[in-house]
Amino acid sequence: MERRPRISPNILITGTPGVGKSTICKILSERTKYTWREVSKLAEEFNCLDEYDPEYHCPVLNDDKMLDIMESMMEKGGNIVDYHGSEFFPERWFDGVFVIRTNNTILYDRLVARGYSGKKLEDNIQCEIFEVLLEEAQNSYKPEIVKELQNDTQEQLLANVENIIEWIEKWKEDNL
Repeated sequence: MERRPRISPNILITGTPGVGKSTICKILSERTKYTWREVSKLAEEFNCLDEYDPEYHCPVLNDDKMLDIMESMMEKGGNIVDYHGSEFFPERWFDGVFVIRTNNTILYDRLVARGYSGKKLEDNIQCEIFEVLLEEAQNSYKPEIVKELQNDTQEQLLANVENIIEWIEKWKEDNL
């Protein structure tokens, strides 16, 4: 299926919980006027949550229902999708995929501050150590659209926002 041309790119901001995805997305949305699509909030709003997982203390996302809800949202472009996974989204939705990474010690402190503990804490730290979400993105999308960004400090956060904005401007130059 050939993709309809967009006037603005769709981007995915992904990474382990606690790496700074939402902070980056909020600033990007304010600066670009793109629509920030927080998948976890959309899932609540559109009732795309299934049973509760007692081991991880969270509801399970109904991927198929979520994709059906988001399909029409993604058509025109200008979306910033914020989620800790990437492999279930259609490849055609995204022009750029940014995997946010953080030092494990910093991530540990952020997750503990959020109330993570036990298996949920351990699994998220291991996910970051073993680059699970980076590998998932690299296996799910064309290598040229996947970018890894380190996000340990406020300076890096601001530089990441600037880098993504520059990427958007370059995409527009190349595609319009």
